[in-house]
Amino acid sequence: MRIATWNVNSAKARQPRLLAWLEQRQPDVVLLQETKLADEAWPEQAYADAGYASAHHGTGRWNGVAILSKVGLDDVTRDVPGQVAFDGAMEGRAIGATCGGLRLWSLYVPNGRGVGTPHFAYKLGFLEQLQQVVATESHQPFGLLGDFNVAPADDDVWDISLFAESTHVTPQERQAVTALNLHDLPPRASADPEDARPAYTFWEMRMLGFQKGRGMRIDLALVNDALRARVSDVWVDRDARKGEGPSDHAPLVVDLD
Repeated sequence: MRIATWNVNSAKARQPRLLAWLEQRQPDVVLLQETKLADEAWPEQAYADAGYASAHHGTGRWNGVAILSKVGLDDVTRDVPGQVAFDGAMEGRAIGATCGGLRLWSLYVPNGRGVGTPHFAYKLGFLEQLQQVVATESHQPFGLLGDFNVAPADDDVWDISLFAESTHVTPQERQAVTALNLHDLPPRASADPEDARPAYTFWEMRMLGFQKGRGMRIDLALVNDALRARVSDVWVDRDARKGEGPSDHAPLVVDLD
């Protein structure tokens, strides 16, 4: 069984690439973030034609999450318990479903923007609210996957010296991820078993960020014991970041026995 998470940075713009990727990699479950679509604009039929049931949660603003599944899509839940609005809007940042016996959530954690800002507090609050999801649902094979906008360790950014006083690497954010008490599955940098490069999942779009290796590992797969026991491989599909019109993120792939 293969599951994957991918911040597509506009499902509309990336739809041809996503459909081609589904055909190439044949994942059973795909968790998407930053679709930038409202629910009524979600192209459900296009993914059904590719063999996937799907569920979407978004408002058409700078958010939107979805789940595609070939192995069932049951008990769909939108938003995390206690999720609050930001700037008067409830944002589509979390969707969960049971797929093939796995309870999986697609998450698009707020960016945080700047340390000490209201958006940073919103980010920390969102991460704290995920603890309730873990507490109530992790009695089964369970995972929180998606764009966490947190690099768990200094080695997960291309140059930690450039991130002083910046979001994504603060002790508060890292502690909020650690407090979820799940296993962070460390990936390989690409599909190549011998690839020893840093396993980044995001690269800057400007100034040849991908070519220069200006990357971060901020897309995470956090799983409980039951799901970790089934993991056979974890890797970044780096090739999906190449070519014309890519997302600034690459898919994170988790293969299971």
